[in-house]
Amino acid sequence: MQYRHSFHAGNFADVHKHVGLLALLRALQKKEKGFLYLDTHAGSGLYDLRSEDARRGGESAAGIAQVLQAAAQHPPRTPEVAAYLDTVRNLRALTGASTYPGSPLIAASALRPVDRGSCIETVPQESRHLGRVLAAFGSEGKATVRVAAGDGYAQLAAQLPPKERRALVLIDPPYEDTEEFPQLAAMLPDVLRRFDSGVYVIWYPIKKQRDIDLWHARIARAITQPTLAAELWLHPRDTTVGLNGSGLLIVNPPWQMDARFAEWQEELRGLLGGAEGSGSDVKWIVHEQR
Repeated sequence: MQYRHSFHAGNFADVHKHVGLLALLRALQKKEKGFLYLDTHAGSGLYDLRSEDARRGGESAAGIAQVLQAAAQHPPRTPEVAAYLDTVRNLRALTGASTYPGSPLIAASALRPVDRGSCIETVPQESRHLGRVLAAFGSEGKATVRVAAGDGYAQLAAQLPPKERRALVLIDPPYEDTEEFPQLAAMLPDVLRRFDSGVYVIWYPIKKQRDIDLWHARIARAITQPTLAAELWLHPRDTTVGLNGSGLLIVNPPWQMDARFAEWQEELRGLLGGAEGSGSDVKWIVHEQR
């Protein structure tokens, strides 16, 4: 079965990824100069959680629905989680109470006019839907966000270095192929040769921690840029429940991102109802140069 974002929309990994994405966007916007936001596996941008695809797994119940319910009783303390929930609520006010925004729409809502967005989606139907979503959302005073159908990895190479000389790149592949992890590790050095100062964010699933540790070690041997791994898990990381946790590999993280991620991830774990066996961690894969 071909992977579709809609099967997993609004699950706990989506929430983790999107809090982190917004935090990184806000960090880059501390400087006035614009930047490119590039999303290599963009999806369709907006998902109806009442749809057959979304209801099939019911994953949003333990994700965005759980967080919104918990936050109503215990408002978030960290600005990152608060900003994410405000964004979701604001977008739902425009698109419907049962919707969940994907990464392109979340990013588009945060980008300034001086920034620029580029979203790539390989499935033509989803790419067309994303174009319609962003066209309906776009208006005067917002950044230009363009959509293209095609291979995200090829477009990544073609669009770097950006004219702005600053970029935040989100790489969020489906991991249908067992070769996805080796491909990412092999791709990073080439991407960094093209544009070594960009901020690169790779989302990855945590199913077997030993496999993730080996992947981290391979990346650490391949690149020299400072790299963080920020992970949140709801189940022990070597159980066979399926998706145990969510990880974000961040190359060239903005200043103090390690401390900020550590704080908001713990709060998010609590809002997600993290029980025994859950946890979060932030660690340097390639150490920051002091």
